Amino acid sequence: MKRTKIIDLLAAQPGGEVCAKGWVRSHRGSKNVDFIALNDGSTIKNIQVVADPAQFDEELLKLITTGACISVEGNLVESVGSGQAVEIQATKIEVLGTCGADYPMQKKGQTFEYMRQHAHMRLRTNTFGAVMRIRHNMAMAIHTYFHEHGFFYFHTPLITASDCEGAGNMFQVTTKNLYDLQKDEQGRIIYDDDFFGEQTSLTVSGQLEGELGATALGAIYTFGPTFRAENSNTPRHLAEFWMIEPEVAFLDQEELMDLEEDFIKYCVRWALDHCQDDLEFLNNPRLDPHLIERLQGVLKEEFVRLPYTEGINILQEAIKNGKKFEFPCNWGDDLASEHERYLVEEHFKKPVIMTDYPRAFKSFYMKQNAPVDAANPDGASVGYHGSVAPGPTMQGTDVLFPSIGEIIGGSVREADYDKLMNEIDRRQMDKTHLWWYIDTRRWGSCPHAGFGLGFERLILFVTGMQNIRDVIPFPRTPKSAAF
Repeated sequence: MKRTKIIDLLAAQPGGEVCAKGWVRSHRGSKNVDFIALNDGSTIKNIQVVADPAQFDEELLKLITTGACISVEGNLVESVGSGQAVEIQATKIEVLGTCGADYPMQKKGQTFEYMRQHAHMRLRTNTFGAVMRIRHNMAMAIHTYFHEHGFFYFHTPLITASDCEGAGNMFQVTTKNLYDLQKDEQGRIIYDDDFFGEQTSLTVSGQLEGELGATALGAIYTFGPTFRAENSNTPRHLAEFWMIEPEVAFLDQEELMDLEEDFIKYCVRWALDHCQDDLEFLNNPRLDPHLIERLQGVLKEEFVRLPYTEGINILQEAIKNGKKFEFPCNWGDDLASEHERYLVEEHFKKPVIMTDYPRAFKSFYMKQNAPVDAANPDGASVGYHGSVAPGPTMQGTDVLFPSIGEIIGGSVREADYDKLMNEIDRRQMDKTHLWWYIDTRRWGSCPHAGFGLGFERLILFVTGMQNIRDVIPFPRTPKSAAF
């Protein structure tokens, strides 16, 4: 008999013979009747299987333990008990895979830390099933949004010779014998005989290549894995994660912020429309009792558009009124998560798009605003603090969200060749691997803008989970590459 998914069985009318296959969530037995909760991953909800023990071998029923995989045939009937409209009155049960007493997901109430040690099995739990279905739906929302808005899906390389962010925290890719590295007179590794003939790494971002796509196709987006060898064990960082990076020609700063806000709201609305059962399950005191309310709040509110300088003034006023922060927040400081969350969660109580950051801690490719003082175009020196007059700012547009902090990092890109070259020279950057990027400013340059959204941070917000390791199937973190 052909199998029917449980999500479809639960929506069907009683009547007729059916076949369901899945994993046992629980099994309660007595002399007169056995109740088996069966789940196949298609929905957070289980279907109840009712079995008459007199019709089945006793040894067979003993094999139906939590975690076991079974196939059930029987009649779909109206449920007598509460909690479901239909149930299966079993006529045939086959055990496809037994599950012994050492099954690590048997007990209820395991900690998330415990489940990370069993990432190969945690996917079968209700919580992680819900998170992964939501993750799928968010991917569908992203592709649908950009397709409906005229963007082209653009594939950027995973292996690159350039460091987009200039951070240097990259995983090297090589075929060289690490036990016999040839070096030059200065002690530098010779890469001439390596696979690509030069030093290469896993990408930290597809943005620079994405800009090339935008200057040819008008509007593109990337959606793929990125890698950062940052030795961080915070609940917000992974070494391997997925990024969504749209790039759009002829887009200014206001239009970029419109795109960021509209895109985020579309994704949240999609979750509320398509993931109701999973969101209701996650909306509980153990995880996030206000999850659905928080998601609905995002749709109701206009995002605040806040220049960095005004944000600093708000934070310093809060300090004067007794608010304590662990990190400083003077003009020129890169805001910490505690500062961002104060602005979003306590001051405005809604999402914030922060703009016009100091040049000192932003990337070289961002478009500079006009100088504050035309007679002093460089403004204050790097490392501005206290009463020092604000220096040059860049047209960044970072979206800050409750519970998360920064969820999107975006900017207008510098389209002027001379200005871009001056910034590269000012930072003493190596142009060797940027020649192709620089060429785009020499030949047919155009105004353009874009942003990067960490997919896992979006999933954190939509699911209410507290650790980024719990919204990706197999997290990659320092000292952890199992599964």
